[in-house]
Amino acid sequence: MKILDVSHNHVLPATIGDQHCWLHRKGAVATDGGPIVIAGSRGSLSYLVEGVGDQTNNVCTVAHGAGRKWKRGECRDRLQARFSPTDLLKTSLGSKVICDDKDLLYEEAPHAYKNIDVVVHDLVDAGLIRVIATLAPLITYKKRRKNER
Repeated sequence: MKILDVSHNHVLPATIGDQHCWLHRKGAVATDGGPIVIAGSRGSLSYLVEGVGDQTNNVCTVAHGAGRKWKRGECRDRLQARFSPTDLLKTSLGSKVICDDKDLLYEEAPHAYKNIDVVVHDLVDAGLIRVIATLAPLITYKKRRKNER
């Protein structure tokens, strides 16, 4: 049973003020369709939130996560001296990571992402969201699509 399905990369028709246009959300989610998840990394909490207050200035849109701190290609070089691939198969939260691709394991390491708590607290302080719950990952499954690289 699907409970929540929210896209964070899409183009949809929109009306902003009296203007009809196309709204492109890249790395962002709509706050006007019910609860959303602002995803943390596999080593941090994610947040179940809902939009609140006046959403006019942000066009009913907030970040879907913290965003990357490092480019994908930099991660292995930055982390392999500190962490073996085996080290990255368990997170600081005690969750398990399933991934056979060593490069992807480093590219998606929690260290490669900004602090999600700061992003969420900033959105709360701006009066754009209310936190409903926090979610901790139990298992993270990572697989690269065949055409990616």
